[in-house]
Amino acid sequence: MPTLLALLGACWGSFAATLSDRWPQGRSIVHPGSHCEACKRTLTVRDLIPVLSYVAARGRCRQCKVQISRRYPLIEIASASIGLISGLLLPAPDSLWVAVMGWQLLLLAILDAEHFWLPDPLVLLLAASGLGVAALGGPERLIPSALGALAGFAALFAIAYLYKRVRGRTGMGGGDPKLFGAIGAWVGWQALPVILLIGAGLGISFAIFEAIRDGGVIKSGAMWQRRLPLGTCLAASAWAWHLLDMMNLTVISAFSTMS
Repeated sequence: MPTLLALLGACWGSFAATLSDRWPQGRSIVHPGSHCEACKRTLTVRDLIPVLSYVAARGRCRQCKVQISRRYPLIEIASASIGLISGLLLPAPDSLWVAVMGWQLLLLAILDAEHFWLPDPLVLLLAASGLGVAALGGPERLIPSALGALAGFAALFAIAYLYKRVRGRTGMGGGDPKLFGAIGAWVGWQALPVILLIGAGLGISFAIFEAIRDGGVIKSGAMWQRRLPLGTCLAASAWAWHLLDMMNLTVISAFSTMS
């Protein structure tokens, strides 16, 4: 299972890298097929093996020798790692569901980090898959999942609304409440406060890092006005929390069986 999920993750990562590059530009993800952006050479199967093709070609197009962006193998490695970690730490089918959640969150995290964009179709797919997986466990899992979806959206929507009323300007993108609702469909309403706290902490840490890197002063008001990809932070914290939660449930189930 770890090997299978790692391979599936690498393939998904290759697709996610292309989709996150073309979609924001309004380009089709189907036509034209995969090709070198510099010389327009159509890529063959030899060029499309995740990670290995990049390493074998030393990160360059085999025809024109132009450097290939490192984002492609990095996204493939990240996606493969999600599958591998899920397969190593969890039994089937939980490992598959956690990996599926992670792969979807990875794509959304990339789009938010690079374009501050959380497309509704992807967010809705994340929510639907979370509710679908919960439904497999019966009403005792589906009800908390549905409540989590509602609570996640309502919580961030209320925060964004109050911020705009108090400060007179928008402080949160419209996609963040939807994403938090979709996350709630996977983790249930009980985990949402912790995930939001961790996600906010990641965002603040990123802002401080950016200010230091740019030579800015942490106490300056400019730093706190820096635009941050909250969706990316929420995605990372949600997957890590869900993985740990499922591991804990697996251990509890194992001890119960032994006893």
